[in-house]
Amino acid sequence: MTKAKHTTGSTITQNKKARHDFTIEERLEGGLVLQGWEVKSLRAGRVQLRDSYVLLKGGEAWLFGALISPLPSASTHVEPEPARSRKVLLHRPEINRLIGAVERKGYTAVATALYWKKGRAKVELGLAKGKKAHDKRAAVKEREWGREQQRVLKHAV
Repeated sequence: MTKAKHTTGSTITQNKKARHDFTIEERLEGGLVLQGWEVKSLRAGRVQLRDSYVLLKGGEAWLFGALISPLPSASTHVEPEPARSRKVLLHRPEINRLIGAVERKGYTAVATALYWKKGRAKVELGLAKGKKAHDKRAAVKEREWGREQQRVLKHAV
């Protein structure tokens, strides 16, 4: 399974809500099948991943809930559909591993980031477990405690 490392490309958008709602245990990278107007919108940064997830059906991975807003100047001959499902391109062993984790182990596949890599749009997928409300509160408390420690160390030096 390929580890998603998108330090070389430029990030288009991130799904911060996924990091808040889920504990992401494993990440992988996949390509996206896009139309021309969608690529132009991605270059303009008009995309939202907040409620997006990956559905596995028919041995294929599909990205649902990603909203790509069309540019007013692009696609005069095509009727754009901003919330359409888009195919995620993965290798067969990666799809099989995703299917096993989602169907048997109770994981959720969520899109955590969109970025450019060698001129191509890539999506970072995360295998995630849902957080309970008390887990979210503990994570916020831990983050605030870390910030407080940094402030104390900064003033002490």
